This record gives sequence, structure tokens and C-alpha cells, in this order.
Amino acid sequence: MSEENEITTGSFGYSLIRDELLPELLGNHTNEILYWAGKSLARRHPCQNEGELIHFFEKADWGTLELTKQKNDEMLLELGGPLLKQRIQKNNAQHFTLEAGFLAEQFAMMKQCQTEAISQRQKNNAIIQFTLKWDAKDPYGMPLRKNK
Repeated sequence: MSEENEITTGSFGYSLIRDELLPELLGNHTNEILYWAGKSLARRHPCQNEGELIHFFEKADWGTLELTKQKNDEMLLELGGPLLKQRIQKNNAQHFTLEAGFLAEQFAMMKQCQTEAISQRQKNNAIIQFTLKWDAKDPYGMPLRKNK
């Protein structure tokens, strides 16, 4: 079996849920809910450093994450890889706010200050760029859970 067929077979169920079912269920709120879900996943699967974060993305089949630029209060990361390329080309994947929320919360926990992330697809290729911004003057605090 060729590598492309293996990717197709292995990712079919994931793509059905992620790119077809969730947007249909969540409708106009897809991006907001996926962003929140990404933050929630990050709290349940904390990474200690960028290396662990890159490994998590690969293990979760989200793609290959790469740091491309960093400033004092901003960072650019790119997500690519064969699975992501297939999701975009075959399923017209449009929502990457799950990954953005995950990144925002991971870096908030690592840097101990509020962090937000936005995702943007690079035109004409299967690369998603994430811009993360943080405010060192705004300390991070874990969200409190409501007691039932």
C-alpha cells in the first residue's frame, strides 16, 4: 500500500468527524467552540516545552509544527505535513481553531501570562500559520471549575 493510501485510510474517520460532522453540528459557532476545546485539551495534556508540543502535534496527527519567528511578545508557527495537506485538498478543511486554542493555552501555561492565537491558511499551499501574542503584564491563572 502506498504512503498516500495509508494516510487516506488512517485519516478518513478523523476527517469525517473533524471536517464534516463538527462544523455541521456547531454551525456558526464552530471556530469559537473549537478554540475553547483546544484550550481545554491543552490543560489536560500540558507540555513542558516546545519539543513536547511539537511531539504532541505529531502524535495527535495534527501535522508537523515548526517555530518560524519569535519576537518579545509574539511568535509565528507553521503547521504542515501530508495529513494536513490531504485534509485541505480532499476535505476542504477550513477550521484550525482547535490547534490555535491548544497553542494559546500551552504557551500561556509555559510563559505564565495570557496568550492568544490566530490561525491563517497560506494561500496556494497546505500550510497553516499561527500567530501567538502574549502580554507579560497579564498573569496567567488556571480557569476555575464550577462545583456542581
